Amino acid sequence: MGAKESKLGFLTYEDAIKRVTDEELKRLRDAFKRSCGLTSMSQQIFVREVLGDGVPPKVAEVIFNSFGGSGKGLTFKELMVGLVLLTRGRDEEKLKYIFSVCANDSGSYVTREGMEALLQACDGQPIPVSMKQFLREGERVSYDHFRPWLLLNKDLLIFSRWLLAGAVTVTLTNDNDTPTFYQTLAGVTHLAEVDIIDLEKRYWLLKAQSRTGRFDLDTFAPLLSPPLPPTIAEGVFNAFDENRDNHIDFKEISCGLSACCRGPLAERQKFCFKVFDRDHDGMLSRVELLAMAEILLLVWKETHPDTATDHGLNADAVVDSIFKTCNANKEDVLTLEDYQIWSVSNALANEFLKLLFQVCHIVLGLRPGTPQEEGQIIRGWLERECRLGFRPGQLWYMLSASWWQQWKDYVRYDAKPVVNEPVSILAGARVRALPRVCENGDVSGRTSPPSSLDSVSLASEASESTGLPLTPATENCFLGHGHSLSPDGTVRCFGTALSVVSLTSPSPPPAPQRPGVIDNMPLIQQDNTKVLSLTAEGGRLKRNPPLHRGRDYEIVPDPVWRSLSHWYGYNLILPRTVIPAPSMHLELYPVCVHLFRHQQPLSTSRPVQPSMFGVLSQGSAPPRRYLAYTACFSCMLSIGQIHDFLSQRLRLRPEDLRLWLCRDENLTLLDDEEQTVKSLNLEDGQQILIEVRNKDMSWPEEMSSLANRNKLERSKQGPTEKGATGLSNLGNTCFMNSSIQCVSNTRPLTQYFLSGMHLFELNRSNPLGMKGHMAKCYGDLIGELWSGTQKNVAPLKLRWTIGKYAPRFNGFQQQDSQELLAFLLDGLHEDLNRVHDKPYVELEDSDGRPDHDVAAEAWENHLLRNRSIVVDLFHGQLKSQVRCKTCGHVSVRFDPFNFLSLPLPMERSMHLEITVIRLDGSIPVRYGLRLGMEERYSSLKLQLSRLCGLEPEQVLLAEVFSSNIRNFPEDNQKVRSAAMSYLCAFEVPMPADGSPVTVQPLDATSEDSLLSVGLEDIIVEDPSKDGSMRKVKSDSFVANGVAGGAMPHTIIVKSASNGLPAEGSNAVSHDRLPEQQVLGQASGFVIALHRKMIRMEVYFLSSQKNRPSLFGMPLVIPCDSHTLQRDLYDNVWAQVERLVSPLPPQEASNHALDCDDSMGYQYPFTLSAVQRDGVNCAWCPWYRFCRGCKIECEHVPFSCNGAFLAVDWDPTALHLRYQTAQERVCMEHLSVEVSQRSQSEPINLHSCLRAFTTEEHLGEDELYYCSKCRTHRLASKKLDIWRLPPILIIHLKRFQFVNGRWIKSHKIVKFPQQCFEPTAFLTNKESGVSVLPSFSVQDPDASTEPVTSSASSDSGFTSNFRVLSTSGFMGGASCGSGNVSPCHSRGPSPVSSPRTPTRAHRRFKQLGGSVKRPCHMRREVKLASRSDERLDVQAGQNGGAVVSSSSTAARQQNDSNVMETRDSRENLDRFSNCFSRKEDPSALEHQQACENTEGRDVDCKNCTSLDICRENTTPSWTGEDDDCKRLRPIYDLCAISCHAGIMGGGHYVTYARNPNAKWYCYNDSSCKEVRPEEIDVDSAYLLFYERRGLDPSQFLPPCKDRRPVDTSSMDEDFESDYKKYCVIQ
Repeated sequence: MGAKESKLGFLTYEDAIKRVTDEELKRLRDAFKRSCGLTSMSQQIFVREVLGDGVPPKVAEVIFNSFGGSGKGLTFKELMVGLVLLTRGRDEEKLKYIFSVCANDSGSYVTREGMEALLQACDGQPIPVSMKQFLREGERVSYDHFRPWLLLNKDLLIFSRWLLAGAVTVTLTNDNDTPTFYQTLAGVTHLAEVDIIDLEKRYWLLKAQSRTGRFDLDTFAPLLSPPLPPTIAEGVFNAFDENRDNHIDFKEISCGLSACCRGPLAERQKFCFKVFDRDHDGMLSRVELLAMAEILLLVWKETHPDTATDHGLNADAVVDSIFKTCNANKEDVLTLEDYQIWSVSNALANEFLKLLFQVCHIVLGLRPGTPQEEGQIIRGWLERECRLGFRPGQLWYMLSASWWQQWKDYVRYDAKPVVNEPVSILAGARVRALPRVCENGDVSGRTSPPSSLDSVSLASEASESTGLPLTPATENCFLGHGHSLSPDGTVRCFGTALSVVSLTSPSPPPAPQRPGVIDNMPLIQQDNTKVLSLTAEGGRLKRNPPLHRGRDYEIVPDPVWRSLSHWYGYNLILPRTVIPAPSMHLELYPVCVHLFRHQQPLSTSRPVQPSMFGVLSQGSAPPRRYLAYTACFSCMLSIGQIHDFLSQRLRLRPEDLRLWLCRDENLTLLDDEEQTVKSLNLEDGQQILIEVRNKDMSWPEEMSSLANRNKLERSKQGPTEKGATGLSNLGNTCFMNSSIQCVSNTRPLTQYFLSGMHLFELNRSNPLGMKGHMAKCYGDLIGELWSGTQKNVAPLKLRWTIGKYAPRFNGFQQQDSQELLAFLLDGLHEDLNRVHDKPYVELEDSDGRPDHDVAAEAWENHLLRNRSIVVDLFHGQLKSQVRCKTCGHVSVRFDPFNFLSLPLPMERSMHLEITVIRLDGSIPVRYGLRLGMEERYSSLKLQLSRLCGLEPEQVLLAEVFSSNIRNFPEDNQKVRSAAMSYLCAFEVPMPADGSPVTVQPLDATSEDSLLSVGLEDIIVEDPSKDGSMRKVKSDSFVANGVAGGAMPHTIIVKSASNGLPAEGSNAVSHDRLPEQQVLGQASGFVIALHRKMIRMEVYFLSSQKNRPSLFGMPLVIPCDSHTLQRDLYDNVWAQVERLVSPLPPQEASNHALDCDDSMGYQYPFTLSAVQRDGVNCAWCPWYRFCRGCKIECEHVPFSCNGAFLAVDWDPTALHLRYQTAQERVCMEHLSVEVSQRSQSEPINLHSCLRAFTTEEHLGEDELYYCSKCRTHRLASKKLDIWRLPPILIIHLKRFQFVNGRWIKSHKIVKFPQQCFEPTAFLTNKESGVSVLPSFSVQDPDASTEPVTSSASSDSGFTSNFRVLSTSGFMGGASCGSGNVSPCHSRGPSPVSSPRTPTRAHRRFKQLGGSVKRPCHMRREVKLASRSDERLDVQAGQNGGAVVSSSSTAARQQNDSNVMETRDSRENLDRFSNCFSRKEDPSALEHQQACENTEGRDVDCKNCTSLDICRENTTPSWTGEDDDCKRLRPIYDLCAISCHAGIMGGGHYVTYARNPNAKWYCYNDSSCKEVRPEEIDVDSAYLLFYERRGLDPSQFLPPCKDRRPVDTSSMDEDFESDYKKYCVIQ
């Protein structure tokens, strides 16, 4: 249907507005303005706001165009004319309107083609026969001929059925008003609607303070105490909490405040009675009375301290007086009536009621009823605060004296308190003097009530009479105690001298005018600084002339200020803090500081140029600073508190913010958090710089200092603990700083560099090294870090060297600290390699030889090419074993490592929580499930049924969204995590034949989604009978209604046992639906939705005034062919009964005494038949604008007809008795905790090691070439650890490449900080083998035969770890105690063989082996030398095999590495032919001596404390005498590198143990001491373990008769390149 011009010329706008009232016209204008402003109304808004979503889209489009709508929209006049025509048009006008809709574009005639198109679009049916006879082909029918035909055939067109029907279905005005929540509350309380609306704002502010989201006792009690005693807070809470669910909802607090403050005295007394009635039995026992008396006396003593002391009041006397006076039945309990008789004239009870009255207004936010009442409330609160005096840290607020005086006049603050009935304290009694204790112990002004006074009449009189004036005992609030808040020492009550108020009062003056907003502007001075103030001090007070209290300002405590500002508003808030020094006083003038920040560069992108540092700029000017904020801080605040405040206020992480004190162009870092503003002598106008870390993690001031080296040391100098020095971030270099700090805290290596040994062993001729630059720069940096003179240093030289030889570490990209560490150790090893000419060594296959021989040979070959301090400390040996599954051939290789890279288990299952809702209405239960990533909903049902006890056929899964069912997942679908919906499992009745009933999923993405009406087939199956089905095509009905013989649209229910539904459909009448047609009853249930009506103040049509809104959880109601309509009500009530609070007895209710809050009916709801959207009727056509046909509660069979049920709640019942909090109540099954714990349960380091050493089977795509079968075969592989180094580095592989992308595992790994024993994972446990430091002095004249008896200084211990890196330490020593769990050694144990007396074997027992990993080894071993990376190429060219050094592993990328650069590959050819096959044969005398001692029981004094000089000799552990400790290697954690955040955008932090046994946190340039329990172990990435008893001095090579290498040329080279390439920002 194309857009047509308006055909409503027969009704003008002037005629239309005459048919509406002025009120209706105003409402329509307001509705138009609210929906679309002053512009025209679009079609979308027209459908949503005017017609409603129930009108079919095509029909709505036709109506919009017929009103004159176009692409530009619809004007108000056009809309007005159309609405008046539809609702109040005459029959002739409606006939003309229908003709205009059916006519052609000109509106002059109707054709058959046009009618066919209209019927197809709006009615969804072909043209009927009668219309074909009337409209012949090509005939044009005018209005005169069309009118009589239409009157005879009204049912043929949807518009005629709507507009020409007798009953009017929609009008302009709807007089049916649904009561609002505020109106309902106002009807049962003494509060007005405006009071309730105002109170609601305060309620949500108070509830927001809750940690649980509930207004429970933990949230409520701190609000009341003080001033109420803490022991009474629970009683007051219970008095408000009528339904006793430990939560005070808004209606409960409204009713409670009404009963406590606004009702007659009888209601207030009843509320107080409930406060003291702890067991809720309606009576006060003696125990409860004693507790009540203690509380009343405590309140009285705080109010009348002198009187209470003089008369010696006690609880027993008060209770005895109560029983003597009021207990006529001589029972040991007190009823409500007795309490009312006693409390009406008792001063103790009235004083408590007075205090409770103040709390309800000041704390809970009830607005006072009269100005006089407001004045008494504020006055009582201030008197109590004045008695308590100032307290440190307390906030007081300043008020201008002029406004304060105006307010006092308004509330008659200085006048004698006249107590009216609503605030009566002692109604009917006059107290002319201080109360006295009567002989019976009663504290009252009268001895006893008249004996002839009936208790009921007394209570009635108390509630209706007006109390006489009362002079409080504490009228002069400051005269009763010695403390005065006035600075001049005079006794004043906020500026007014006090005197005892006489009982006689003059005639009341005229009522003063209510003051306006609180105006504090006269108190502050003008500030020309146009920047934001971060603190809420409000402004700087005037100093000249100085302000005086009483003349210029007054002060009120925080609760009073909140109340006054809420009641009157304010333009400026002036809070001030009480400080204790030098005396308790209010700090009127806090220190105002100017806060500066660095100006951001104009260009957000930094110029990128080739550089060795990656930190570049075009200039070296310091960053510009600008005044950003001002702030006022108390002189008692510490730097740490200011830092936390600024980080929170500016929304910055605390670690990304530093504060600098600016004085005389000098900056001082404020890093001492204990210093205060006062100790720093900060003055007004003091400049403080807020330094925010750059995006590349560098600090602007540090970068500026580095660029201007003449100002470099201005803030970094100062003595510090040696080694406790930070490293400046040079632009995303936290990964480098973290690795350096870990290595720096490795004691043997650091002592090696600090003693200058590296200068004696520099190998500048090594083609695989870095010409000694790496070792030299690292040694210089270590000297600075351990000098103890600087707080932080910039690793410029080392950064430059790394960038020069590994360009991949340049730039501003975040890198992997493990990769950097591998490169660093590799570079240090090659620069300090004692082997200058590396021999060529061929690798031999194991060929079934004993593992000890093969390992010894591999380790010896490794040491032939690699001997350095790095090898001595970090290198170990791995065993790689591959077994052919066809022939059983086993291939064994031994490779060096310096990292144990342990892969973390990736998550292969998901945690799912599902709530089971049963038919009996019991509290829902939430279950926790662990499902595989590929599991289907059928598996979910089976697992859930085992937990909840239901059969899978009784479980209906549904995704709930917006209080409606969004989708029914099918059993064969994969389980998915629905982010926007809530998965529930509803119990459904068991089918009669036992076959499961499934519901076809609702398509939420198509037009027939949950909240719209779709066009799909309606299929009804009845598996309980013959399996027959009825199917109604969607073409035969119009959305939201019936047209042309169709039943309403609904969901599809089919039997899982029947396959596809059979064809067949039954046409029905368009207006009367068949009562026998059933949908949903075949499956035994129907869906019910909770619904309430929301009243709209402005609307267009009557159907839109009360709009339905869904809430709560949908219900599944049993329903079959025998279900009666009365049964539906019973079944619904059974499920919702727990949500409805029972009507409390009158004596326990806080509702007004004169209200009628009974429902007056059996069920607080009615049921209606609706569509699945829950908004529109399922049985009526759309043009009736029906929200759902009511289902009467009668004993008649219920015919579902495919409808959902709407549970329409009565507004009064919904507002007063429906417990919203109960909707979210859900019992949690133990499986939830179990599943969550398994989801987040940390793993331990041993489990990672077990997984690493577990045998793995290779797949079809990983075939292994078997040397025996001479073809590729399926195989299994296994990695084991053969020997461990003295310094064991464990790399937790958190980054893994999964499904085409890198993923970080946040799994928590628990690891020991002390006493880590990896003995259980060693493979070579049978033998103890010693390893000595590989000291060798290069002598050109020495023999060419290498001495290979040297090795790592401490022998590595063998074991079976899965590791990826190179660093060897022999693992020969083993405890052999046999107490290792079988799960620690899943792989085959190595076959032990007798030792051969060969020299090579003797050397192996002193060394420990490591060889390059074989190509078949899938779980890679990270090697630590680039030299063997080149050797691999050479070996391939020469057809031979070579031994790979440990440094090769650092070059090999395992699956955890982020990237592999091509720079190293480009240099392979350059170094491939640089290897010599000769090696210097020189050796140390100490090593030869160790060899010669083999077989003799002698000690070698020069061996390390961990070395074993003989196979059966126990190591000489320092301080260790226990046999087990002497046989087991024990490691202690010495450093840990942590990674937080995501890959490529996280941050590295190091925790390390200093030689002084203290732990420090190295966060770039920051270094702070921490306790061991403060270490962030959850984000551990690299672990450095040091073997216990390690003696660093044993790793120092002899320097006798040796000279250090001349490094002057190296310094010159660096300076030249530094000036050439590096420009520091």
